[in-house]
Amino acid sequence: MSHKVSEEKNYDPLDENEPFMNERQKAYFRDKLLNWKNDILKESKDTLTNLQERRANHPDLADRATSETARSLELRTRDRQRKLIAKIDSALKRIEAGTYGYCEETGEPISLKRLDARPVATLSIEAQERHERRERVYRND
Repeated sequence: MSHKVSEEKNYDPLDENEPFMNERQKAYFRDKLLNWKNDILKESKDTLTNLQERRANHPDLADRATSETARSLELRTRDRQRKLIAKIDSALKRIEAGTYGYCEETGEPISLKRLDARPVATLSIEAQERHERRERVYRND
């Protein structure tokens, strides 16, 4: 039986005792990811509109510098959003493939609590911590 999460407004996979990544959970995370992506796309569209509207040529050098700094910050934010959308798309593909929610390093299930907080997570907490420790070691060399 297929459940539609949007019809189950009070559904919380953390409150349920169900098999890991069942259809209900997949639908919940699919909806969560799609809503997140739509929010980012809307925000990105608004940012683009703001950038186009603010392309004024400021005669004052300080105003121009402030405007350029704001523009640079917005462009960096858009780049981060673009990368996040790629991660969301990848997570959606993993849901369809049946691999979503499983650690890419160990194959073990990623906790639902972690997935709920970070739906694009590909590593369990333990694997992520190992990864970050290795990065720190290499950065210190």
